[in-house]
Amino acid sequence: MIVFQSSDDIMSFMKLPPLNGLQIFEVASRHMSFKHAAEELNVTPTAVSHQIRRLEKFLGKRLFLRQNRSLQLTREAQEYLPSVRFAFEELRSATERLRQREDIEKLRVSTLTYVGARWIVQRLGRFQALHPKIEVSITTSSGPVEFGKGEVDVAIRRGDGRWPRLRADWLMNQQLVPVLSPRLLETGPPVRTSVDLMRFTLLHVTAEPTAWRRWLDFVGAPTVEVTPGITFDQSITAIQAAIDGLGVALGHTPFVHTELKAGVLVAPVPILLSEDADFYIVAPEETAEHAPIKAFREWMLSEARAESDSQGQL
Repeated sequence: MIVFQSSDDIMSFMKLPPLNGLQIFEVASRHMSFKHAAEELNVTPTAVSHQIRRLEKFLGKRLFLRQNRSLQLTREAQEYLPSVRFAFEELRSATERLRQREDIEKLRVSTLTYVGARWIVQRLGRFQALHPKIEVSITTSSGPVEFGKGEVDVAIRRGDGRWPRLRADWLMNQQLVPVLSPRLLETGPPVRTSVDLMRFTLLHVTAEPTAWRRWLDFVGAPTVEVTPGITFDQSITAIQAAIDGLGVALGHTPFVHTELKAGVLVAPVPILLSEDADFYIVAPEETAEHAPIKAFREWMLSEARAESDSQGQL
């Protein structure tokens, strides 16, 4: 690696006094003896005297007065010494902090908004407990991931898992099922069929304009009309609207299981439509085995398996 320094940086460095001389000055000032300073530093008294003369030459000031085989600090040395000791203490503290600091590895994750908000965030504490030295930053996006820019290490995306030069590990599939607040079922006749659901406001998502039509066709109701209802730009917003009682949304499993278990959503017509695209955890082939990426991938796969094992019936 080549490091370029400006002439100002070099000149500033050259103005600093010799570090050895400062250390010997501090020790000699404590003992007020070159001999005792030499013993502490494991050097000869001559070496101590030489370093002090060198420092005095650099400063242009005398630091010690030699009288009757004893030493005294000059007025200039008395003024200079506190700053020298403070500088050494700062250097010692900074060095100790650096030596004791645990190495933190950064991991940048890109995920779809509803996967991040409704699945990863709910479980991320467990990953941090397992890997406290990995600092995770999460960004949400539905667009293509440009790993080459160096802004993303690993991503969660939907697709068929076939992306050139990328390692893609299958994470989970997803299915669509109508969900709504149980408050909407407190009045009116029971909801048992897809036709019964149509009396509620349909909640749509911009990116999935045909979702309701596909679900109705799948359950054998091709003649049932899909009403306009309310359209949201994000799936997560549509689900929140369903929780708030605005209507019925198509929830993505497994991302609504928490709400279904908690009872804030119900699925009165539990017929699931499997989506064509599955979820994958993706990383460049050349970095897929890097420790933080591998740790995150293995944790995600483990969490997905545990989720699958505990799903049961809706």
